[in-house]
Amino acid sequence: MPELNWQKSSFSGGPQGDCVYVAAAPDSTIHLRESDTPDVVLHTTPAGLAALLHHLRAGSPGAK
Repeated sequence: MPELNWQKSSFSGGPQGDCVYVAAAPDSTIHLRESDTPDVVLHTTPAGLAALLHHLRAGSPGAK
């Protein structure tokens, strides 16, 4: 697997310093990891990530 270019989420870095990182692979797979456990990586498709974000926003009062 080629090396991934990890980018910190713009919503990361609260008072606890917890950060979520995201990377896109050449095969269009999206990879997600959390700063406390960088060896644990979740894999999804762009559509899967979009569905998750939509679901999270729908359940959060005041979210857009």
